Amino acid sequence: MTHPPRHTPDTPRDLVGIGIGPCNLSLAALAHPLAELDAVFYEQRPRFEWHPGLLLDGATVQVPFLADLVTLTDPTSPWSFLAYLKAHDRLYPFYFAERFHIQRTEYDAYCRWVSRNLPGLHFAHQVDAVRWNPERDVFEVDFTQLDADGEAEALGRTHTRNIVLGVGTTPYVPDPLTPLVEAPGVPVLHAADYLDHRDTVLAAGHVTVVGSGQSGAEIFLDLLRHRPAGRERLHWIGRTEAFAPMEYSKLGLEHFTPDYTRYFHALAEPVRDRLVTAQWQLHKAIDAGTLAAIHDELYRRTLHGGWPDTVLTPGVRVRTAGRVATTQVELHLEHEQQGSRSRLTTDAVVLATGYRARPLDRILAGLDPYLRRDSSERPRITEDHRLVLDPCVTGSVYVQNAELHTHGVGTPDLGLTAWRSAGILNSLTGKEQYPQPARTAFTTFGLQDPAHRVPHTRKAHRLTPLTDGRQ
Repeated sequence: MTHPPRHTPDTPRDLVGIGIGPCNLSLAALAHPLAELDAVFYEQRPRFEWHPGLLLDGATVQVPFLADLVTLTDPTSPWSFLAYLKAHDRLYPFYFAERFHIQRTEYDAYCRWVSRNLPGLHFAHQVDAVRWNPERDVFEVDFTQLDADGEAEALGRTHTRNIVLGVGTTPYVPDPLTPLVEAPGVPVLHAADYLDHRDTVLAAGHVTVVGSGQSGAEIFLDLLRHRPAGRERLHWIGRTEAFAPMEYSKLGLEHFTPDYTRYFHALAEPVRDRLVTAQWQLHKAIDAGTLAAIHDELYRRTLHGGWPDTVLTPGVRVRTAGRVATTQVELHLEHEQQGSRSRLTTDAVVLATGYRARPLDRILAGLDPYLRRDSSERPRITEDHRLVLDPCVTGSVYVQNAELHTHGVGTPDLGLTAWRSAGILNSLTGKEQYPQPARTAFTTFGLQDPAHRVPHTRKAHRLTPLTDGRQ
């Protein structure tokens, strides 16, 4: 197994990755055998974590296990999910289990195994600023090394020819509910923190789940299974017009292929914006199996007569909210189809209201004069996932899972992670390190379909000439 060359302080790195979630972990894993590439990755958390508040028992990843960090690009990689099973002597149990979709806890354990064994990853390192140094033609990356308590321990700086941002997403809380989350007292929490506060929520007299996506469904099901029959006292509300199933037909899934991603990127900006909103059922709806499990549990509770004490209402938005004394929350609701309004008093609220891309403005403030934006002031991003910068900047800044507005619904999908990482490495090095498939979908997306061509790799940015045999 090859390893990156030893770095010297006066030599700029070829690549600095900011953030270590699945996207940049995939990139690091695929970069590992490229001995000519000097890459390092920084993450402010002390260790790898993947949605720890939602690792519910039995909850599965919504993509097949082949959508790991590397397999769909390099099935022979030592960092595949099957390699993880082999390392833990679990290949035969997995073989007989016949599972195509693995549990989230297992995916998280697999990623933590990779993060512990892969070199070049630096946790407890918070990146503070990124600047372009025109005199040296390099980026300057300032970081703070954190101690075990998350406090500043040391300051550092590294120089690099290229950067990849994989800073992930952050929990989204609607404005009417933000004051409730920030105030003490009645538990109002985002789904991202559910497991940390699960016992408190279960002990509450009446619980409301807000949000009609997969997380909301899983949390409602978990609460339902652990509340006494006839005394469930659960509300589940969401803005969508129905508790809708995820589009999971085989041709529908072709929206998560490289073909569709390239097609989407070539569309006009207003068309892309309309599509992102209209295609919510491709990636924000609920797995049909979860919906079936909820119905089964509700039905089971009718076997001895009566109905469970639950209310499930789609098409509802929370207008405003406030506290009642110090023990309850009052939600002011509006049913958008009826045009009616009501109030709901509850003892605990779980906000399954999703995530938003983590803002890049702070970390990219030093690059703002060079950054090119679209008509909505969002960063412009090329097909090969690079920010469009002023031509005087000779280095590249790549982004991962921050390009929904330019690359479409497949942006956060784990099934495209390895493909995107491979494309970034091909672009970065100017070589076809990982050959990309010429076609990935039976569907032809458009009369003139740019998806059925493979983009040329881009020349590397001042990479050191190869001297290690990978000519």
